[in-house]
Amino acid sequence: MDAIAKLNNVPTSARKMRMVADLIRGEQVNRALNILKFESKEGAARLEKLLLSAISNWQIKNEDARLEDADLFIKSITVDGGRMLKRLRPAPQGRAHRIRKRSNHVTLVIASKNDTNVTAEVVEEVSNETDNN
Repeated sequence: MDAIAKLNNVPTSARKMRMVADLIRGEQVNRALNILKFESKEGAARLEKLLLSAISNWQIKNEDARLEDADLFIKSITVDGGRMLKRLRPAPQGRAHRIRKRSNHVTLVIASKNDTNVTAEVVEEVSNETDNN
């Protein structure tokens, strides 16, 4: 059974957050937590908190299963652009330049490799993505 966690209106650009998301896509949950803990980029701390929330959501859905036996992995992570705050900055000769303060939305899905609902194709696809990187 999948567990989903969402993070909306994160005040960094989607491009910067995607760099961190690409590091953990398809990884085991424990390995992803270690990667995020020692990553120096700003988005890593927010994604670590989001991953812990997704693990908590999975535990609530699967009260009878043990977390250690579940073999959880990150099934998908998407980073989309969020709202954009538009500001004006004074420029020479009475002009103004527009500043776009970007934000993003992150959606994280984790699943168990031991779950019968997860097909072998998805597990192979994720393992092939990690082998290519």
